Amino acid sequence: MKVWGIHMSEEVGSSPLDNHYVAIGWDKLGDLKHYAGSREQLKDALQDTYPDIKKGAIAGNAGVLFRFVNSIQRNDIVVYPSKMDRMVNIGRVISDYGYVVNDQYGYPNQRRIEWLGSFPRSDFSQSALYEIGAFITLFSIKRHAAEFLNKVNLATPLETIANPDDVDDDASDVTSDDDLATESISQQAVQTTEDFIIKQLHSKLTGYEFEYFVAHILECMGYKARVSSKSGDGGVDVIAHKDELGFEPPIIKVQCKKSTGQNGEPDANQLLGALGEGEYGLFVNLGSYSRPARLLERNKAKLRLIDGDELVDLVLEHYPKLSHKYRALLPLKQIYVANLN
Repeated sequence: MKVWGIHMSEEVGSSPLDNHYVAIGWDKLGDLKHYAGSREQLKDALQDTYPDIKKGAIAGNAGVLFRFVNSIQRNDIVVYPSKMDRMVNIGRVISDYGYVVNDQYGYPNQRRIEWLGSFPRSDFSQSALYEIGAFITLFSIKRHAAEFLNKVNLATPLETIANPDDVDDDASDVTSDDDLATESISQQAVQTTEDFIIKQLHSKLTGYEFEYFVAHILECMGYKARVSSKSGDGGVDVIAHKDELGFEPPIIKVQCKKSTGQNGEPDANQLLGALGEGEYGLFVNLGSYSRPARLLERNKAKLRLIDGDELVDLVLEHYPKLSHKYRALLPLKQIYVANLN
């Protein structure tokens, strides 16, 4: 049994979890079994099918395709960090390679998965998150295999423990293309900062202190904000408004959850039930929201859901205005990273 990491585009949404698979793209190649007898065959197929691909990227991409078809075995473990909801999903491979005709997301090369659990990124060490942030699509996880296996109550097999005689196929396949390597480093820098901010807010603030933090962010955005009493006000933790006294609409009622997991439609409906005429609901958490909650948001003009990623964006946008207290909690230094998109 080996432990693999895999990245998929945010465009696939929750489909891999709902339909129990992991996948890679390259849909124009067709069924990879036609080429996957050797890496050289895959290199030739890539160059013929994608003539614009950079030469430095051919070897790395061919290696990914070859491993996906030939190296992954049934009962191997897959770690899939989902960009959509900041969850780390862990599952077991239960099928050989298969090709799905006309996959709607352009990910036809698939493996069936038995999902064993989904966990917030804050449950893992920063070094483990860094390992699964590798910029190649498919890679073996070795240094932190035990950490991921322990989350789903699996013992660490000897095969996952790196040793000097262990040949790492990934190392020979990583593309030397400078643009891709630079883009990867930039993305990892951004992701590491996001993880740091969310972990600090989750671990260093109580639920009540988090409400004051959200109120402060709203003040940095130009609102007047006050925190409700600890007993709460029908699920409302913060009340924000534009005028000094709070008499003029719109009035924003805010519910704050320090959770790094997922909030659902019932939570959002509770906030909607606390709204009166001329009032709007804002739900803020450190994690994500279920699909029904997001659908409710789209159908209710009075409701806005802010997840962990969006809260981090607000922190970064208004960081110069944060009080000394919160800048000490979140010590950040501005840097510039390459943007090759």
